[in-house]
Amino acid sequence: METTRITPELLQHLRGWEGRSETLRDDITAAPVRNLSATLDRDDPAPAAGTELPPLWHWLYFLPSARQSELGPDGHAKRGGFLPPVPLPRRMWAGGRLQWLAPLRVGEAVERTSRIVSVTHKAGRSGDLLFVLVRHELRNAQGVALTEEHDIVYRAAPQPGDPVPPPQAAPADAPWSREIVPDDVLLFRYSALTFNGHRIHYDRKYVTEVEGYPGLIVHGPLIATLLVDLARRQRPDARFASFSFKAVRPTFDLHPFRVGGKPSADGKAAQLWAQDHEGWLTMQAEATFA
Repeated sequence: METTRITPELLQHLRGWEGRSETLRDDITAAPVRNLSATLDRDDPAPAAGTELPPLWHWLYFLPSARQSELGPDGHAKRGGFLPPVPLPRRMWAGGRLQWLAPLRVGEAVERTSRIVSVTHKAGRSGDLLFVLVRHELRNAQGVALTEEHDIVYRAAPQPGDPVPPPQAAPADAPWSREIVPDDVLLFRYSALTFNGHRIHYDRKYVTEVEGYPGLIVHGPLIATLLVDLARRQRPDARFASFSFKAVRPTFDLHPFRVGGKPSADGKAAQLWAQDHEGWLTMQAEATFA
């Protein structure tokens, strides 16, 4: 897989996307809520008009709808358009920060305005990294209900002898903990629910032979959703005020993994994390409660 270097001239061109915005509209319908509840193995009441959308489940809406002929070789929409045409082949959801100002509910019409805040470059030990920061605002009839900053990272293709970042041990004290089995069906169902054609989540031949990973990659947003779901199972009456998360290390479908959490002493926040089968940290997060 060939990789273009991020030269100063190319970076300047890509930074021309800073400030671009788009506005999309969608309806919060019941079927995706019902189906994600089933995918997460929850026993929720059937959603109906007025049902409050759980935190992070807005990711079931405003989905990409590129035509089949507009998809690139990795299953994503071809580069360009709203997001800059970054030539680096690996694209990952690196993390984000969210604040809830008011609930979103089934039956509402919602508008999402997205703006590219920054395009930044870093020369890492294993090649070029390019970070795109996107800010979303979701509005219902009452005004802004949710703000979100979304970190996207683009990376160079792997090369023989690339240094491997040292892993970090996950926290050992987890009052909240749950094992997750990331089988093909779970990954397929989440890809289907989010209309995510990225082949790293379902095409084993592609992800191992082209992108050089050992197995299918568990979606970062799915892991984040499972972290919030863990907190919701422990604190079913809590209202989320904010949530921030950062992907630290890829999670593959080859082994079960764990999500863990620890509430603060005053109960107003919780540290959350995911770890692989060897105990290495794969995602770290923090939630605050209203």
